[in-house]
Amino acid sequence: MTTLRLRPEGPADTGPVRRVLAAAFARPDVLAPPEVGLVDELRDTDAWIPELAMVAEYGGEVVGYALFTRVRIHRDGDIAPALALGPVAVAPHRQRVGHGTAVVQAGLDAATELGERLVVVLGDPAFYRRFGFTRADRIGLTSPWSGLGDPWQALVLPPSTSGDGPVPHGEVFFPPPWSRV
Repeated sequence: MTTLRLRPEGPADTGPVRRVLAAAFARPDVLAPPEVGLVDELRDTDAWIPELAMVAEYGGEVVGYALFTRVRIHRDGDIAPALALGPVAVAPHRQRVGHGTAVVQAGLDAATELGERLVVVLGDPAFYRRFGFTRADRIGLTSPWSGLGDPWQALVLPPSTSGDGPVPHGEVFFPPPWSRV
């Protein structure tokens, strides 16, 4: 019986992750989807958290990916850390069987264990709602994508090592590679 294995990305996964991203985000009008370059560029920034670049492996093949990277929330001169989720991708031949849900949940669990408090995402509310994401503006978060409404979402993670302190709110600043997506 083949099982799904969820784990952080390793050095040998770079090529397979690129292939999953390219296949999942393929469009006839672009040679390489911007999500491929985004992940490659984020790897070389201080936003990269190796434990939170999650792969889903099925039958020895990388078939899914969920990336959580560092963002900063600015409010009244204070800066608080948070995470951005994305991109999330599943190889087309393994979509709609739960691999996307599994790899995102594995990343959320790992983030909670690391003491992270907040995750933001820009994506399909119907998908992300299953994890508890809600509109980010409801908890006082803004970003360049705030005007999109429902797709701009946030999730407050349960306290773990982080304690039960206040949830940060303010303007979310993404690392520079995000501006090219």
